[in-house]
Amino acid sequence: MLANFLVPILDDGWRFIALFAGATFLAALTGAGWLFWPLIVLTLWSIYFFRDPPRAVPQEDGLLIAPADGLVQMVAEAVPPAELGLGDQPLTRVSIFLSVFDVHINRAPCAATIDVVAYRPGKFLNAAADKASEENERMALALRRADGRVIGCVQIAGWVARRIVCYVKPGQAVTAGERFGHIRFGSRTDLYLPAGARLLVAAGQRMIGGETVMAELDPARTDPRPAIEF
Repeated sequence: MLANFLVPILDDGWRFIALFAGATFLAALTGAGWLFWPLIVLTLWSIYFFRDPPRAVPQEDGLLIAPADGLVQMVAEAVPPAELGLGDQPLTRVSIFLSVFDVHINRAPCAATIDVVAYRPGKFLNAAADKASEENERMALALRRADGRVIGCVQIAGWVARRIVCYVKPGQAVTAGERFGHIRFGSRTDLYLPAGARLLVAAGQRMIGGETVMAELDPARTDPRPAIEF
């Protein structure tokens, strides 16, 4: 457990840590012991939550790696969100549920260029529910590989999460495992696999974002669709 506190902290997390630490200090000064100890716990938890551990990213080009830490909640055939521009045919969707104890940084599943970054407001249902993919607040990214195939990755807010943060913009190139955003404080990340991808994970399996290989791509397949113009 101690090792989880001795890792880099996400830049965006320092203000939350400072807020809880400041409130803890004030509670100590005023002698509010009933408030001091809960605030100590919240301060330590915020350090734990915003940890940003380094990851050993697989470098093979034909692999899709986990975009998030967490538990594979479900694997299903589903029509991707319309804003991704992936058509109306069902694709394999792998849903990773992130609890408040998981690292909440999202990472690119492969080297690609960002075609689409589309935010859609919505509800804050339990992120573990199947309908969260359609009804919850989300940020959808379409990542186009050099071979033309497009990978869909969607950040989904949950009933605790109230803020989706995305660092990338359309036209930006990302490397496999590169950080592209995070979600506070409990959420879900959906990965839509292109046709022909060989799934290597199953429901109930735990993912390590930026490390776990989720699927292999058939090197013989290419996507004939043109890149989106800006």
